Amino acid sequence: MADQPVNQNSSDEIDLGQLFQMIGNVFQKFFNFIGSIFKGIFHLIMLFLLFIQKNIIIIGAALIIGGIGGFILDKMTPTKYVSKMVVEPNFNSVQQLYNNISFYNDLADAQDSVALATALNITEREAASIKEIFADSYSDENQKIKLFDEFIRELDTTTVKTIDFQNYLENFNSMDARFHQISVISTNNRVAKKMQPAIINSISVNEYFKLQKRINDENLVMQDTIYRKQLVEIDSLQSLYRTVLVKEADKPMQGTSINLAEKGESESRELALIQEKDVLKEKLVLLNRERANKSTIINVISDFPTRGVEMKGIWNRYLFILPSVLLVFVIGILGILELNRFLKRYSKD
Repeated sequence: MADQPVNQNSSDEIDLGQLFQMIGNVFQKFFNFIGSIFKGIFHLIMLFLLFIQKNIIIIGAALIIGGIGGFILDKMTPTKYVSKMVVEPNFNSVQQLYNNISFYNDLADAQDSVALATALNITEREAASIKEIFADSYSDENQKIKLFDEFIRELDTTTVKTIDFQNYLENFNSMDARFHQISVISTNNRVAKKMQPAIINSISVNEYFKLQKRINDENLVMQDTIYRKQLVEIDSLQSLYRTVLVKEADKPMQGTSINLAEKGESESRELALIQEKDVLKEKLVLLNRERANKSTIINVISDFPTRGVEMKGIWNRYLFILPSVLLVFVIGILGILELNRFLKRYSKD
């Protein structure tokens, strides 16, 4: 009986030893697995370096030829300029704007300078200088929050509960943005400014958008008239209350408690009128702001500059593009040849 605790302790020590050994084996296998990954990556890097070493002359020649060819092309190719304009389309005209820009770009891609010159009201030579026209949305997080706030105001309470900001962002696209940027890439640094009126007028002459603007203007005038009439009525009521208070003050006091109650009630009514007047003034301010924002079918926030900016950067130069293309092409061909030799050796083995 005296030996029982000793045997139990010995058994516990054996169990703990086995447990630590199992944990150690798990960690060992894990580190071996990580080590095998790094060894595999190192092996692939060494194979690639050996491949480069073996074909260094061909690869170097491709880079040199591509560099020389790219330098010559950069000297021969006319300089490209980029011009940008920021606009704010109203009355759901953004889709028409993108359609028009896409049409202009298709004409530029097809090098149809005659049709492009007619559409943009410029000369054929100026139209031929246009290489690309595109539009993209111009919005930040704050603008998206404002657009989301305006969006949920138009929904009923039941629908609002099923929509959150994250869902709105997932369905947000370039058409939903408030501002849009139109970019023109051309070899003529002055052509963008000349084509600006045609781009704007192509939207403004649309009969549907003209109708929407006319109705909106009429609604704004009607709302303005209503608000101003309400202000006049409030002024009349305030004047009436003051007259009543003056007359009540001239009467002999019939009871202190009653006079105090009537005085408090009159002051409360006048305070409510003042608050209502402030609300109407705020509505008039918002109305004027909306009138300014929707005075045209498409607002020009930032015009095309008088002269475009030269496109710089290594990514836009043939000195970088041509050697890169030749390098990828040569490595691809050499890789296929090396793979073919490997397959032949494998088939023999």
